[in-house]
Amino acid sequence: MALLHGASTRSESADEPSDLHRSCLVEVRAGAGGTEAMDWCSMLVRMYQRWAESAAASRSLRFQEVKLTDSSPGEVAGLRYAALFVRSGTDGLAWATAWLRGEAGIHRLVRHSPFDASQRRHTSFASVSIIPLLDEEEVASEALQALNIHPDDLLIETMRSSGAGGQHVNKTDSAVRITHRPSGIVVTCRSERSQHQNKARALYVLRSKLRERYLQERRQRQASMTHHGGSAGFGSADRLVRSYILSPFTLVKDLRTGLTCSDAESVLDGGDALHEMLRAALALDQTDSAGNGAPAHATKR
Repeated sequence: MALLHGASTRSESADEPSDLHRSCLVEVRAGAGGTEAMDWCSMLVRMYQRWAESAAASRSLRFQEVKLTDSSPGEVAGLRYAALFVRSGTDGLAWATAWLRGEAGIHRLVRHSPFDASQRRHTSFASVSIIPLLDEEEVASEALQALNIHPDDLLIETMRSSGAGGQHVNKTDSAVRITHRPSGIVVTCRSERSQHQNKARALYVLRSKLRERYLQERRQRQASMTHHGGSAGFGSADRLVRSYILSPFTLVKDLRTGLTCSDAESVLDGGDALHEMLRAALALDQTDSAGNGAPAHATKR
């Protein structure tokens, strides 16, 4: 567990703070593939949730909280979208963003679809985004001063919570959706029991998303000025991260590190096989950061 030893919250570049220590929001969206892709989205959410929840018992990663904060069900099965909140631990090892930011990108599933009466082989896609979240004490200072969120820019709506949660959740309009009009960013939170708690968490996530967009735009401007743009780097949204082949044979291949695993069940169950892939990607990420970019042969394609 020495991977994060020596890492810190110091800036990764001269004027940008590191996000490695932060809690994060794991957003999964179904891509091409219809019902099959929506089922794939739900499989990925389950994979990350099981990994984060089992980390404390088996790997000494004590995340403080793992919670599904929002989801949109598919018409037949699975999910169109889901957001999983992972709160970093306090021991210097369970840094949620550090462990998960390499998962950002496209995940591909190949299998004989259980939703196809002819049992044909289908290829489905889902995208994963990792949003580093501001610490609560930073929200009032860094986010508001840098981003200048004005109340008039927010459309706040309440709605009936759905799914598990008991009679109280289903009988009150406790879910909250906030739309930031200038950016078009929409955040929904339905995981808390009260409307006030859901609104507070939604604003917390919104400010973190606005900060992340601001930093991404600044990186793009800097890259364009130095003529270094155009490549899909670590954590890039359009990068293929991993392929999961379930039929006619089983093989999971990590496109970042070149690691392969025939035990697809262990990967999709958030087990040791997935943990080793996350661990290898974290080591590669730290090598890249230390060397200002990985050599061309560092990742097998």
